[in-house]
Amino acid sequence: MKKMKILVIPNRGRSYNAVRPEAECYIALAQAGHQVTIMTVVTNAYIDEYKKANLTVITLKNKKKYSWAVIKQIHQYIKTHQIDIVYATESNGISNAAFGCIGTQAKMIAYRGTSGGMYKTDPSNYLSMLHPRINGVIGVSTAVSVNVKAKVRNSIKVNVETIYKGHDLNWYQEEATDLKSLGSNENNFNIMCVGSPRHHKGTYILLDAAKELNDIADLHIILVGDNLQKQPFIDQINKSGMSERILLPGFRSDVPAIAKACDLLILPSLSKEGLTRTVLESLSNGTPVVSSENDGVVETIENGVNGYLVPIGDIKAFAEKIRMLYNDRDLLRKISSKTQDVILDKMSHNKTVTSMEAYFYKILAQVN
Repeated sequence: MKKMKILVIPNRGRSYNAVRPEAECYIALAQAGHQVTIMTVVTNAYIDEYKKANLTVITLKNKKKYSWAVIKQIHQYIKTHQIDIVYATESNGISNAAFGCIGTQAKMIAYRGTSGGMYKTDPSNYLSMLHPRINGVIGVSTAVSVNVKAKVRNSIKVNVETIYKGHDLNWYQEEATDLKSLGSNENNFNIMCVGSPRHHKGTYILLDAAKELNDIADLHIILVGDNLQKQPFIDQINKSGMSERILLPGFRSDVPAIAKACDLLILPSLSKEGLTRTVLESLSNGTPVVSSENDGVVETIENGVNGYLVPIGDIKAFAEKIRMLYNDRDLLRKISSKTQDVILDKMSHNKTVTSMEAYFYKILAQVN
C-alpha cells in the first residue's frame, strides 16, 4: 500500500513517561516507512527522541488554543507537503489543526481521552472536538468512544473507533525508586496514588480511607501530584491518624519507578477516566491496582485477577480491599503475577501501532 504522509500535533506532556505511549507509535509508523512530521512546542518531553528517530520536527509558533498564526502554519505545511493525515491529540492542537485543514485534501483525525464533556449545547465544542472539518475520532477506551459517537455528526459516527494506548514491557526495565528518598522504605506496606485537587480525581476518598487504616503501623501512602499540600487535604491528612505516613513528594517524572517500588496503586477517581496511564504503568511494573469501577478502568482491571474494582466513592470498600491485601500476602503475590498479562495482550504497543495504521488507511480511503 502507498505510504502515508502524516502530520502529528501531539500531546506536549511535562514528562517523558507521560507522552511515551503515543510518541512511540509515531516513531513506529515512521520506521514502517510512512513520512511522519511532528509539529509541537520546543518543550515537548519527547522532542529529542523524535529527532533521534529522524522524524521531521517543526516548532509551533505558539501554544494558544485558537491562533491564526498556528492555523496558517498548519495549513501551509499541509498544502506544501501534500499531507494525507493530520492527527491531533490535545485540545489546543485539535482546534488549530481542524481549522488548518480547511481547504485541503488532508483527512483530520482527533484523539479523545476522556469520556465526559463534548456538550452539544456548548458552542466552543464546535470549534474543537465537534468541528465539522474532523473526519474521525480515536477514543482511548470503549467508554470514551461510546460518548463520542453520541455527540459527533452522523456522517462520521462510523469513524469513531477505540484504539488503546498500548504499552511495552521493555519500557519498564529501570530500577524501582528507592523509597527511602520519599520517606518510606521497602519493608513498609506502600501504596501509591497520583492525586489532584480536581474533585473528580477523588483524592479525598483515599485520605478518608486512611482513617480506617491508621492502625496498620507500617502502611505508608505516597500521594504524588501538584498542589496537594493545601486545604482541604491538609486537614484530612492531619485528621487521618497517620499524617506522618502520608507522603507528599509533589510532581514526579518517575511515577512508573515509584509504582514499581510499591505494593499497590490506588485510583479513587469518581468519573471521566478514559484509560488511565498510571494504571497501565503500574501493571507493566507488576504492581496491582485497586480502583473505582469507572469508565476505561473496567476495560483494564479484571476484578480479583490483576487488581480489584470497588464502587465509585466507596471509602469503606477501598479501605477493606487495602486491608485484605495487606493481611493476605499470598493473594497479593498472586494478583501481582497476573498484572502484565493485559499489557502483553489487550494493551500492547505493537497492537496499538497496527490498529492506528489500519485506521489511518481506512479514513484515507474514504471519499469526502
